[in-house]
Amino acid sequence: MLGAFWQAVGGKLAERAAAVSIPALIFWLGGLATWTFGQGGVHALSTPSRWLDQQTAPTQLAVILVVLLTVGASGVIVSQLATPALRLLEGYWPGWTEPVRRRLIQRLVTRAARDSAAWQTVYAHVHPPATPTSKEVADYTRLERRLRRCPSPATPGYFLPTAIGNILRAAERRPLNKYGLDTVVLWPRLWPALPDNARADIRAARMSLDSATCVAIWGILFCVFAPFSILAVPLGIAVATVTIVFVVPARAQVFGDLLEAAYDQHRTLLYTQLRWPLPANPHEEREHGQRLTTYLWRGSDDTTPAFTHPRDPA
Repeated sequence: MLGAFWQAVGGKLAERAAAVSIPALIFWLGGLATWTFGQGGVHALSTPSRWLDQQTAPTQLAVILVVLLTVGASGVIVSQLATPALRLLEGYWPGWTEPVRRRLIQRLVTRAARDSAAWQTVYAHVHPPATPTSKEVADYTRLERRLRRCPSPATPGYFLPTAIGNILRAAERRPLNKYGLDTVVLWPRLWPALPDNARADIRAARMSLDSATCVAIWGILFCVFAPFSILAVPLGIAVATVTIVFVVPARAQVFGDLLEAAYDQHRTLLYTQLRWPLPANPHEEREHGQRLTTYLWRGSDDTTPAFTHPRDPA
């Protein structure tokens, strides 16, 4: 039994080590390729290779260990930077950036309000019994997608200055808008109750989002090889830009959709495990959800609602 346990732990550690070390190895191999290019070609590798061949076996082993430790340590450091880097990409910036932050938010709110007005117009043309044209359907789909990637323009205070931040903020707000359930307050309570497959999907989506953030960090760090070749700068910036503009938002959307789906499908777990009466209809649900959120956040001494009987363990 213990053998199976340690085998499972070892497998998880191996997966984690591979996820951290492979991007670091690619980074350092790219740095080596940059140095080789700056030195005039592959023949430049002959000098360090010849020096290593001339060393004793312990020295060679020490050099290999230093290289492996450097690759592994750099991977761990960058993986630890994923969360603070993602916070920056979301738009949680220092206070001295407030003027720029406010200007960007105002621009995004204005565009969202314009998209919302256009959506209202197009919706009348695509909603049955209307017979929309292909252009009207395409316009409706485009506007629907754009509006889903940001909070409601009716609540401009919840906007963030970046597309990534607004995608995640919109996902956090939708359970509150639909069910009265505050995601920030209730997520630590809902997460342990979720089925294993739902938690695995959400965890995988979050790891994918963090991995994309790490790629952006590696791209920026690649610019340090500029003394070897100036090409390192445009290559590094290109990788970081493509990742931030396209890859991270796409993975943030997947993570946000799964977060919302957890509330869509499993929100009743909060009610049943807390012995809170289930809402009878959608009209009641937002009020019940708001009261449940307040109860978990601040407590309550009200006599209503009456708790339901605990479920029979059998």
